[in-house]
Amino acid sequence: MNTFYIETFGCQMNAHDSEKVVGTLVQQGYTQVETPEQAELVLYNTCSIRDKAEQKVFHRLGQFGRAAGKGKKFGVLGCVAQQEGEKIFERAPHVSLVAGSASYTKLPEMLVQLESGNRRVTGLTFDSAETFDTPFTRRDNPHRAYLTIIEGCDKACAYCVVPFTRGPERSRTSESVMREATGLVERGYTEVQLLGQNVNSYRDPSPAGWDFAQLLAETGKTDGMRRVRFTTSHPRDFVREIVQAIDEIPALCNHVHLPVQSGSTAVLNRMQRLYSRDEYMRRIEWMKSTRRDIAITTDIIVGFPGETEADFEETLRLIDEVEYDSMFIFKYSRRPNTSALEYPDHIPEEEKTRRFQILQERQRTIQMRRNSNYVGRSEEVHVEGYNTATGQWIGRTSQNKTLNFVDASLPAPSGDQTHVGKYFDVLVTRATPNSLAGERVTLRARLQ
Repeated sequence: MNTFYIETFGCQMNAHDSEKVVGTLVQQGYTQVETPEQAELVLYNTCSIRDKAEQKVFHRLGQFGRAAGKGKKFGVLGCVAQQEGEKIFERAPHVSLVAGSASYTKLPEMLVQLESGNRRVTGLTFDSAETFDTPFTRRDNPHRAYLTIIEGCDKACAYCVVPFTRGPERSRTSESVMREATGLVERGYTEVQLLGQNVNSYRDPSPAGWDFAQLLAETGKTDGMRRVRFTTSHPRDFVREIVQAIDEIPALCNHVHLPVQSGSTAVLNRMQRLYSRDEYMRRIEWMKSTRRDIAITTDIIVGFPGETEADFEETLRLIDEVEYDSMFIFKYSRRPNTSALEYPDHIPEEEKTRRFQILQERQRTIQMRRNSNYVGRSEEVHVEGYNTATGQWIGRTSQNKTLNFVDASLPAPSGDQTHVGKYFDVLVTRATPNSLAGERVTLRARLQ
C-alpha cells in the first residue's frame, strides 16, 4: 500500500489539516495520486458543520464501496470522524481508518496498523500539546501558508458541533508560532493566514502570556512578511487592540471576517452567541473609524428555530447599516449534540429558502455598490494565477477582494507561472458584485 488519494471538505482548517496529512504520508513513503481509482488508500478529510457536507462524504464512500476487498482501503478523517466515531465502521463497513484532527501526529502508528491488516484503526482522542504540529507538512501553495495558532472552541453556540468535533481550546506558545512564521518567510512565503476556530480566543500558554492582538502584531512585524490574515473571529473576544494593530501595521491585511449570525438580539440569545446586536455594532464602529479602509465580511444563519419575520427584518436592517463586503449565508441545519435540536418552532425549509434568497439579493446589491467604489483606485494585488480563457491574471487585494487584471508587458504563460506570488499595482477599471477587474499601472513588479 503506497499510493493515496485525499479529498478535503470544509474550511481552511481542514485544508491545512490535509497538508499535514499529505506531508506525513509522503514522509512515510506514500505517493499521492490524482484520483481515488488510482489509489490503494483513499482518505476523506471531512466537515460536519452542515448536514449536506456530511451526506456528501457518505455518498463518496458509497460510490467506491464496491472497490473494497480489492487491495483498496478507506479512511475518514476530520470532523465527521470525530462526531460519528466507530459508528462509521457500521455505516460503511469497507472503512478501515477513522481519525479526528487531534490524532494526526499519530498517523505513522495508525498506518502501521493498517498495513498489518487491522481493519478498524481509530484515532479519536483529544490530546493537547501535540495536536498542532506534525513533523512534516506538504504545503499546496508556495507563496501563501496557513498557520494554526489555536484549536478547538470553548463556546457553546446552540447550532455548532465544533466543540464536539475539535475539542476544547488549546493554544500554541507564541514562541512556536513566531518560529514557524519566521521559517515560512525564510522559505519564500510572503503571506500567512493565522487559523483557529476562534483565533481571537488565543492565549499564550507560555510565561510570555501574549493575547491574540499581540501575536497578530508581532507576526505582522516579521522581517520579510508582506501580508498576514486571520480567521475566524468570535465577536465576544474581538477586542479594540486587534483593530488598532491592523490600522498601524501595514503587513496586517485590512480585512476582518466577523460572523454576526443574526441581526436580532433575541435570536443571538437563543443561539447562545454571548453578545447583543449593540455589542456587535460597537465592534463594527471600531473598524469603520480607522484610517485604513477595513473590508468586513460575515456569516449569517437564516431560519434558526424561533426566528420570526421581525427577527429576519432586523438582520436585513443590520446588513444595510454595516454594508458588508461579502457574506456567507447558511440555512439553519440540525446538527447532532447541539442544544438547538431541542428548541421548538423549527422553520419550514421553504421559508428558510425564501429568507435566504431575500438576503442574498440584498447583499448582492450592497456588494455591487461597495465594489463600484474601487473603480479608479490603484490596489496592490498578490498574483495567484492566470486565466487562459479570459487572458487575465488573477490577484487578491489586501482586503481579500479578487482582482483580475490584464498586463501587456507580461506575456501569457504557456504552463509558466513565474509571475505567481509577485505583487503588482493594478488600476481598477470595472466592478461586479463578486470581483474587480483592472489593468496593471506600472511596468515594475514589486518582487517578493
